[in-house]
This record gives sequence, structure tokens and C-alpha cells, in this order.
Amino acid sequence: MRILSSILLLVVLSFEMKAQDISKFKDETFIYKGDTLPVRVLYPKNFDATKKYPLVLFLHGRGESGNNNKSQLIHGSKLFLEKQDEFPAIVVFPQCSKDSYWANVNIVTDKEKGKRHFNFQQGGKPTKAMSLLLAYLKELKKLAYLDEDRFYVGGLSMGGMGTYELLRRQPNTFAAAFAICGGDHVKNVRKYAHKVNLWIFHGAKDDVVIPEFSLLIHEELKRLGANPKYTVYPDANHNSWDPAFKEPELLPWLFSHKK
Repeated sequence: MRILSSILLLVVLSFEMKAQDISKFKDETFIYKGDTLPVRVLYPKNFDATKKYPLVLFLHGRGESGNNNKSQLIHGSKLFLEKQDEFPAIVVFPQCSKDSYWANVNIVTDKEKGKRHFNFQQGGKPTKAMSLLLAYLKELKKLAYLDEDRFYVGGLSMGGMGTYELLRRQPNTFAAAFAICGGDHVKNVRKYAHKVNLWIFHGAKDDVVIPEFSLLIHEELKRLGANPKYTVYPDANHNSWDPAFKEPELLPWLFSHKK
């Protein structure tokens, strides 16, 4: 009985710690033309509005979509919390609604095999979620405490796709970016090839968003004369964000860049 009580206590404490960590990301919303973008914002410790801070936008994957303004913190938030002292920044986790998508991509599901096929679009109008994000970013640029020479963006899966989309729509905004198991239309690559420092991650065994998407982007960047970082994890499937977040050089590399 004591053992069971101890286990239950540990579980309760674990949930309390998670809730406490989440609470460090301030619950905010952005409303634009009648649509709402839920956002969670992590401010530096001892935040001082008279100082300048880097901005990090993190775009979540499809599984974290919704409007609860919590799910988007499942992956990645721990990394920025643990490194707050070393890398003080304004870290923003927006949440995409379930009826939209970060990227302009046509998704076809194979009814027999249940597999999704991603057809990335060249150009085109932004989705509702991307439109909200672009409007929100425009407002962020007005904040005096954000250093526009140190804007960064990153994301995983759908968020990796959204990262590429944001780079092509805002090629002069970001100093560096990272995309985990994402994808883009190859002809879009030229729009950001020489504008931003990029680190691409993918799992070699990914059967959700195939690794060829990242490979094609990497090859096109190299063909255009860019020099991206490119990491493929031989044993990782779609959850390549797990080893990516453990990369000791990810944040030092990201924050080392300026426009």
C-alpha cells in the first residue's frame, strides 16, 4: 500500500511540475479580422522592457493543433525552459486551429493504406493559420524590446513545413531557422536560400513525412550555393524532434546568428 501511495504521489508531483512549467509560458491571444490565434509566450527571467531580446517562433506539428492554448507546448517548450538562463529570449508558441494548416500544402490520404501524401504548393495564398501568424509577426516587429536582427523560427512536421513557408513569405525577417521533418516545394527554396541560415533535420525511417522532402531541399540549397546544416538520424522515424532537441549545438548555433 505504501508503495502504491508513493507511486501515486510521484504521478501527482509530475503533473504539478508540468503544470508549473507550462504556466511560465504566458497565456495570450492575438485577434485579427475576427480570427483568433492562441499563443504562449515565454519571457526572459527578470524581463526588462528597456532591453533588447531575440525572438524565437516555434511552430508545432499537426497533432498539437486546436484552440486550448496548451497542446502546442508538448514538444520543444522544455528545451527553451531549461536554457532560459543561457539564452534569454522571447519565445513564442502559436497554436494552429484544427481546421487550418501552417503550410500551403495539398494533403491526399490513401484510403487503402492510410498514408498521407503531401503535395507542396509553389506560391499561392497563405492559409488562415499562416495569415494570422503573418499578421501577428507584423505586430511583434513593433515591439521595442525585440531585436529585429535576432529573429528566429523553427518547427516540427507541419511546423517544419510552416517554417519553410514563413521563410519564403518573410525572407528578410529571420537570421536563422531550423526545420524538423518538414518539407516544401523545391521551387520555393530560391526565395530563402541566401537569406537565412538553416539547419534541417529528418529521420531516415520517417514513414509519415518522408525524408526525401528534406533531402530535396538540402540538395537545392547546395545547388544554389547556400551552405545549410543537414542532419539525418539513421534510426529515427517521424519523431526526429527528440534527437534534434538533444543536439547540444542547436541553440548555440541558432542564437549565434544575426541579420
